[in-house]
Amino acid sequence: MAARTADQESPPAPAWTPRRILVWAAVALVGAVSWGVIALSRDEEISATWLVFAAIASYAIAYRFYARFITYRVLRVDDTRATPAERINNGADYHPTDRRVLFGHHFAAIAGAGPLVGPVLAAQMGYLPGTIWIIVGVIFAGAVQDMVVLFFSMRRKGKSLGQMAREEIGPVGGIAALIAVLAIMIILLAVLAMVVVNALAESPWGAFSLIMTIPIALLMGFYLRYLRPGKVIETSAIGVVLLLLAIIGGGWVNAHPVLHEMFLFSHNELTFGLIVYGFVASVLPVWMLLAPRDYLSTFMKVGVVVMLALSIIAAPIAAALLDIPSLSLQLPAVTEFAFNGQGPTFAGALFPFLFITIACGALSGFHALIASGTTPKLIEKESQIRVIGYGSMLTESFVAVMALIAACILDPGLYFAMNMPAGALGDTVQAASATVTQLGFTVSPETLQQAADNVEENSILSRTGGAPTFAMGAAYIFSAVFGGQAMMAFWYHFAIMFEALFILTTVDAGTRVGRFMLQDTLGNVYKPMRNVSWKPGLWLTSALVVAGWGYFLWAGVNDPLGGINQLFPLFGIANQLLAAVALTVCTTLLIKSGRAKYAWVTLVPLAWDAVVTLTASYQKVFSTDPAIGFFAQRAQYSEALANGETSLGAAGSPEEMRQVVVNTTVDGILSAFFALLIIIIVADACRVWIKALRAQGVLPTTEEPYQESRIWAPSGLIPTPEERRIARERTPAGVGAGGPGGPEQPAAQEPPSVPDIGAEPNGPDGSGGTGGSGNT
Repeated sequence: MAARTADQESPPAPAWTPRRILVWAAVALVGAVSWGVIALSRDEEISATWLVFAAIASYAIAYRFYARFITYRVLRVDDTRATPAERINNGADYHPTDRRVLFGHHFAAIAGAGPLVGPVLAAQMGYLPGTIWIIVGVIFAGAVQDMVVLFFSMRRKGKSLGQMAREEIGPVGGIAALIAVLAIMIILLAVLAMVVVNALAESPWGAFSLIMTIPIALLMGFYLRYLRPGKVIETSAIGVVLLLLAIIGGGWVNAHPVLHEMFLFSHNELTFGLIVYGFVASVLPVWMLLAPRDYLSTFMKVGVVVMLALSIIAAPIAAALLDIPSLSLQLPAVTEFAFNGQGPTFAGALFPFLFITIACGALSGFHALIASGTTPKLIEKESQIRVIGYGSMLTESFVAVMALIAACILDPGLYFAMNMPAGALGDTVQAASATVTQLGFTVSPETLQQAADNVEENSILSRTGGAPTFAMGAAYIFSAVFGGQAMMAFWYHFAIMFEALFILTTVDAGTRVGRFMLQDTLGNVYKPMRNVSWKPGLWLTSALVVAGWGYFLWAGVNDPLGGINQLFPLFGIANQLLAAVALTVCTTLLIKSGRAKYAWVTLVPLAWDAVVTLTASYQKVFSTDPAIGFFAQRAQYSEALANGETSLGAAGSPEEMRQVVVNTTVDGILSAFFALLIIIIVADACRVWIKALRAQGVLPTTEEPYQESRIWAPSGLIPTPEERRIARERTPAGVGAGGPGGPEQPAAQEPPSVPDIGAEPNGPDGSGGTGGSGNT
C-alpha cells in the first residue's frame, strides 16, 4: 500500500444536508448574537451567559471547519502510516493509547495554572479585551500551534521541540533553541510546582484527595493493561467513583482531629514529596501512572468546568424563579487601566501585557513541549491530532473563559482588594476600602469583612496570584445554584483544592517531557542517550531535571525573595517566547516539506507572538518606569539603599532591598538573553525559508520513512456510525487498536476497505472524524 503523496488532495468534505445546514446556521447565529451583545454593551451589566455561548459557538465552528482544513489540507494526515507508538511500542515511553485516555492525558498535562490565574489578573482591564483574545487567540494561534507541533513530532519518532529545531533549522538556531527551551522549561516547572505547594500547604482536604489519585491511577493502569484490556469506559467508571470518594473523604479527613494532623503538611514537606513524585512519575512506564492519573484528573478538571458553565447558564433561570441576584458581569467592558498602564494588579498597558498575562488560555509555549514530548509517543492514528491537539487546547481556552467570568462577576471593589499587593492596599478593611475607592470602585469595609466571613477566612485582603480570586468567583457561581450563601465556604475551599489538582498534572508530565528534551540534547554528544527508554539515561536525566526545578522550588519556599520567586516575573514572557520557538519550527517544516502556500497558518500567529513578546521584553529591559522595567526598579532600590533608606515597597529591610537589586538584575539580564535567543532562532529560520523557496521544491527533512499501519482506531472521541460499523466488522477477527492498557493487537493481513473520510459526515457538533481516517 502506497503512502499518500504530498500532492494528493484532502478527503472531500461531508455533504451538506438540510439538517446540517440548519444546525450550523443555528450555531453561527448564537455566536453572532452573543458576540454582538458582548461587544456593543456599554456602561451596563450583561449576563455571564453571553460569554459562555460566544465561546462554545466559536469553538464549534473553529473545530469543525478550521481544524479540519489544517488537518487534511495543510498537514495531510495519513492513517495508513504507522505512528511511533505503533512502530516502537516498547511498553515504557511508546505505547498505542486509546484516544479518550490520551485526550485526558494531554489536556491534563497542558492545563496548569495559566488558564486559571492569567485571565483573573487580566480582568483588571475589563472583560472585553480578555474575552476576545482568549477565544480568537486559541482558534488561530494556540490550538494551531499544539496540533501542528504534535503532527511534526509524531512524524519524527516523537522528538522534542529543541531537537527538531536543531535538526531542521541548523546548528546555530538549533543550539539557541535547545538552550532557550531547556532553561525556560525549568523555570516553568518550578513556577507550577510552587503554585501546587502554596495551594496544598496546610490543607489536609486537598493533600488527601491529591495523594489518593496516585493509587487510583496505578489501579486503573494495571486494570486496563492486564485485567480488562481495552475496557476504557469500565475503567473510567471505576476511576471516577474512586475519585469522588477521595474528594468526599478529603472533607471527612479535614474534620477528623487525628487524620487532620496526619495530612497537614508544611511547605517543605510538600516540596520534597513533590520532588520524589516527579522523579517516580518520570521513570515509570507511562501506562502505569502518568497517563491514567492525567486521564483521571481530566474528569475532575472538565467536570468542574462544565459545572461552572451549566451553573452560569442556569443562574438566570434560578434568579427568575427564586428571586435571587443573577450572575452578571460587574467589571466594565474596558477599564482605564487598559490604556494608562497603571493597573493595581500588574503594571503595563493592554498591548503587550494583556497577551503576556493571559498566556496559556490562548497561546502557550509550554504546550509545545507536551505536544513534542509524551503525546506523540502515545497517539494511535495521525487523524487523532485534531481532537487531541486542537480539541484539548479549545477545552483549556474554555477553562480560561470560566476563570475570566469568575473574576468579573465579583464586585470590582472586592476584586481589587483581593489582588492588590499588601503594601499598596493596607492591612485593615478600612484602609483597603479607602484605597480601592481611590481607584474609582467603591466597596465598604463591611462588604470586605462579610466576604471573608462567607468563606470562613480571617481575611481576603491581598490574596494575590489569581487563585483565591478564582475560588471566590467559583464559590459565588456554584452557591447561586447549589445551596445559596450557606454553601459559600464549602465551594470556596472545594475550588482551592480543585486548583491544586488541576496544576499538579502539568508538573509530572512536564518533568517527563524535560527528561525527553535533555536526553535528545545529550544524544547529540553521547548516542545511547538518543534512546529515550534507555534505563541509565532516563534515570540520570530525570534526576537532573527534577534537581533543576526542585532546587528553585526549595529555595523559593524558604526565601520569599529567592529561588523561583526570583525568576517568577519571567514566567509570562518566557512562556510566550517558547511559543515563538514552536511556531518558528512549524513554519520551517511547512515550507521545507512543500507546503509553503499554507505557511501562513503558523506564520501569522508567529509574527503576532514575536511582536508581542519582543515588545514586552524590550519594555521589561529598557522601560524607565520601575513598575515595569527590571533595571529601572534596580536603580530605584539601589538609590534608596545609597540614601540610607531601610525599607521600600515590599522589601522591609536593607537585606531584602539588596535582594531585590540582585533579583531585578538577574531578571533583566535573562529577559534580554531570552529575547536575543529568539531573534537568533527566527533569523536563522528565515535563512532556511529563503533557501527552501529558492529551491522550488522540497528540502530534505528528518521525517521518518513511511511504514504501513496495522492497527485501526476512530479519529474522534465519539465514533461515527461508520466507525462503529468498521469496529464491529474487525472485532470477530481479533482486530483492534492498541489500547492504553494492553499490548498492540495486530490487524488482519488485509484490513477491510474503509470509505473516504467525506462519505460519512461528522456529528453536528463536529466532534470526531469518520471511518475514512484509514483511507486506502
